Amino acid sequence: MSFPLSISTPGRICLFGEHQDYLGLPVIAAAISQRIRITAEPITKSEVRLFLPDIDAEERFSLATLPLTYRQDRDYFRSAVNILLREGFRFSTGIQGEIRGEIPINAGTSSSSALLITWLAILTQFADNPKTLSPEKLAELAYAAEVLEFGEPGGMMDHYATAVGGVIYLESVPKIHLESFQPQLCAFVLGDSRQPKDTIGVLKHVKFGMLRAMEKIKQYDPAFLLTTYPLETADEYRSILTPDEMALLKGNLSDRDVLREALAMLQSGTVDHQRLGALLTIHQNSLRDAKRVSTQKIDRMIDEALKAGAYGGKINGSGGGGCMFAYAPEKPEAVAEAIERAGGKAYIIRVDQGVSVLPQPLPVED
Repeated sequence: MSFPLSISTPGRICLFGEHQDYLGLPVIAAAISQRIRITAEPITKSEVRLFLPDIDAEERFSLATLPLTYRQDRDYFRSAVNILLREGFRFSTGIQGEIRGEIPINAGTSSSSALLITWLAILTQFADNPKTLSPEKLAELAYAAEVLEFGEPGGMMDHYATAVGGVIYLESVPKIHLESFQPQLCAFVLGDSRQPKDTIGVLKHVKFGMLRAMEKIKQYDPAFLLTTYPLETADEYRSILTPDEMALLKGNLSDRDVLREALAMLQSGTVDHQRLGALLTIHQNSLRDAKRVSTQKIDRMIDEALKAGAYGGKINGSGGGGCMFAYAPEKPEAVAEAIERAGGKAYIIRVDQGVSVLPQPLPVED
């Protein structure tokens, strides 16, 4: 008698480096205890049939003719199959399963990347030539299936953070450099504002505004490097930048320095919990004032969380809506209640492990 296989992957929060990866700067992210799970089993019919009861949907397609043709934008279930075909995997039988999740959807907590990591892990186990891939390899393939395959903007933070788990430091320029940590962190509280994200509008201001500013600076000062330029002398460029561009420059330099302090703390092996919270709030102030990616509701949720005892907090993800989180070592329940009073949906979360095969029950003997 065969039993289904269950694989689970966490969502993620971006601790430090929000809106920095596309500028060639690093990020620090953490996997969280809100997860997505696929329970599946092989079937003889050459098709994929996946039930998604959380959203009352079903994904169904044939594997008889490969590679697969995409039927919609961001057709990740099919793109994962195609990416694995290019890696040498073969599929002559089918898969049936169920997908359930606890990660807020379209809220900046990487639900789509976590789903894709899980689906890739399932596919590699049910291929004709099964193989267990490393979390890092799954992250690489998920990035290809989600971003490269559809020409989407985006970095690799989501894929590495959800696959590897714990807390990660990720550089993507000039090449991938990953450091993984298992710090003794306490509870966080994730707050879903239930406001839809305005990712396109946010990127128009934050990303392209900063790229224009850097182009102006490079013309004026060809030696300028965002990685090394000191924040305290940024006013040197005031005469050539608009006020918005100047704010973006200072905000990005501040965020870079905050991340570096947090990284040194992680590398030391000793976490100053109060200072960690303070660094989150400094980062949030930049995201709110310089980059303008927060919202009044999220600002209110963070303010109420701090009043209730959180050590610090920030918006999570691209911004313009979505989620925030607060670091709450002492009073997570009170902080969660405060966030809900401010109109959010709260989840008490902890840093969690990456993609994992879940234990299955033993068969019952007759």
